Amino acid sequence: MGIENIVERIISDAEKSAEDMISAAREKAGEVIAAAEKHAERNRVGTEAELKVKIKSINDGKAATARLDSAKILLAEKRRVIDTVYEKALEKLIALDRRESVLIAERLLNAYAEEGDEIVFAANYKFAQDVAKLSVVAEKKLKIAIKGADVDGGFILRGEKSDKDLSYGALLSLDREAHQAEIAKRFFK
Repeated sequence: MGIENIVERIISDAEKSAEDMISAAREKAGEVIAAAEKHAERNRVGTEAELKVKIKSINDGKAATARLDSAKILLAEKRRVIDTVYEKALEKLIALDRRESVLIAERLLNAYAEEGDEIVFAANYKFAQDVAKLSVVAEKKLKIAIKGADVDGGFILRGEKSDKDLSYGALLSLDREAHQAEIAKRFFK
């Protein structure tokens, strides 16, 4: 065995070793690439799932906001209708004829006036003189104010202990508090 054989054998062993290392490196690179691709695929699938959830959440939020806005608009329109009902009722009360207006005043005075109270009629109340002639005024010794009040029809009772707002606006406001839900149910089934 000569030096040439030894050199050839060393070169041959080195080439085989290099081929084995290259083969192992390629195999390892293949494994690393496969693992990276698998990891990337998992990330892609996870990201797509997260994205779908976020899109659904955004859409649900927008739908909820739209429903809420619609409900607000509908409620505002319902309130507007009820406001109109009470505005029309006030107009009709103010426009009542003498007989009906005096009859309402008599009922209110019988129910709420206390002896010695002062009746302060609304500045626009047309039938103050007729109400002043009612028997309840004399019976309860009610006084009639000279100056009118700035109220929506009807009158105010001023007493020693308390004042009572019996103006049409105040009476309708109380009625509204008590019956608004019923009216809304009737109008908006």
